[in-house]
Amino acid sequence: MAKNKKLEEIIRVDHAGERGAIKIYDGQLFALQLLKADSELEKKVSEMKEHEKEHLKYFEQQLAERNIRPTLFLPFWDILGTALGFGTAILGKKATMLCTASVEEVIDQHYKDQIEYISNNEKEEKELLKKVKKFREDELEHRDIAYEEGADKEGFYGILDAIIKTGSKAAIKISEKI
Repeated sequence: MAKNKKLEEIIRVDHAGERGAIKIYDGQLFALQLLKADSELEKKVSEMKEHEKEHLKYFEQQLAERNIRPTLFLPFWDILGTALGFGTAILGKKATMLCTASVEEVIDQHYKDQIEYISNNEKEEKELLKKVKKFREDELEHRDIAYEEGADKEGFYGILDAIIKTGSKAAIKISEKI
């Protein structure tokens, strides 16, 4: 059993987030394969998805070991994540990469806050802290790849960025509690 409510929330929301990332990439890959649009982009998305699978496996293990239930919204997030991924990929490479950049920018701050909390309040959670730090680095790498591949926030893309970030922040808050 998790030591406290805050740790339960951290593990629950990180599990949901990593699963959501995989669903976003699944949606993007489906659209890219359907459109036969860009094999290089498809390869990059697949590589980032592999990192997320490693992250998800760790948090699934933590849920089981600590007897923490996943968010009740998991099926809903699966649908929304897949739809977001599919929709951004249909819009093209710039939107596909912006989706990654936008989500990862929210996750960067989210993981930073968790690292600070664990470091200051949960000294015995060395393994969890190590994993969150590593996963944050992976997410920052994904953000950097997205910008290298053409993500930007000009015009319509600035609006898309705001929508994705707002949705990501809402999903985080909901998944922590429910």
